[in-house]
Amino acid sequence: MIARSEIETAVAELGAASYRARQVYQALTQGLAVDFEEMTVLPRALRASLGARLTPRTLEPVEDWRSPAGDTEKTLFATRDGHGVEAVLLRYPRRATVCVSSQVGCAVGCPFCSSGRLGFTRQLSAEEMMDQVLHWARLLRPEGRRVTNVVFMGMGEPLLNADETLRACGLLNDPEGFALAARALSISTVGVVPGIERLSREAPQVNLAVSLHAATDDLRDRLVPLNRRFGLDVVFAACARHVRATRRKLFFEWVVLPGVNDGEEQVAAAASRLRRPLYHLNLIPFNEAGGGFRAPTRDEVESLRRRFVAAGVRCTVRRSPGGEIEAACGQLALRRLER
Repeated sequence: MIARSEIETAVAELGAASYRARQVYQALTQGLAVDFEEMTVLPRALRASLGARLTPRTLEPVEDWRSPAGDTEKTLFATRDGHGVEAVLLRYPRRATVCVSSQVGCAVGCPFCSSGRLGFTRQLSAEEMMDQVLHWARLLRPEGRRVTNVVFMGMGEPLLNADETLRACGLLNDPEGFALAARALSISTVGVVPGIERLSREAPQVNLAVSLHAATDDLRDRLVPLNRRFGLDVVFAACARHVRATRRKLFFEWVVLPGVNDGEEQVAAAASRLRRPLYHLNLIPFNEAGGGFRAPTRDEVESLRRRFVAAGVRCTVRRSPGGEIEAACGQLALRRLER
């Protein structure tokens, strides 16, 4: 999607009335136009002039996958400078959730994550994040459906790109544009404390999820290398401040890695921190992507859930569709890069 400032500049330079910029912006975000010829609210000459100056999309779809059940779809996009980024659509009976990437690759380097194995290339702009959502909104429209939720849980660490991630939230929430409710937005972080504090101040209605994965610093240092900078005590202190400031439920994510983070020591250590009002733990079965880890069985995941519940933790298993199409963050971009 074109930045609104670019639209306003182009419209002004062409000598058109300023309200034409708003019409272009709304044609992109509400009308879901992919080119200026679709913007029939504009005069033909203006459409042609703008088309000669501006390219509406910042990302181009390269490859698409759909699960056999049809409940999960994934698209690999090419950025204008030739990098690969991914977005996933999760279909549910009453909602359609888009999982958005915020960076090309990821600098955190979690060993079980394909995005981490890609390494970090660059930040994505808010407009590039918006284009991932608009792509799925266009595909849903013929079905009479719309995007109901957006989660910043794709490639990258959103709060290491906090300026653009929060700006993307603003674009998605803009009542003159896409008009998605702030409470329909979620940001997942491994615990970037300055970003959590900004979220509390600047976007308190946006949901926060903290990728925990381990409850002792020695293990979390191995699984989430950024823990060496923001240790568990610091992260949980920021989480407590966030809940006090927003009065919103805070979600914690735990990728289940059998034989690594499912032992009694981890359950006990996690329970001592998570037995608090408005804290909720989601278990996520590992979607095998290498790194020397294996996917858990259903029984292993259920056993871990029961032990967390017995320890007094509000805990559920998050369904992870899309394993058949390599829908975990970064898998397709990594495969493309390896090819």
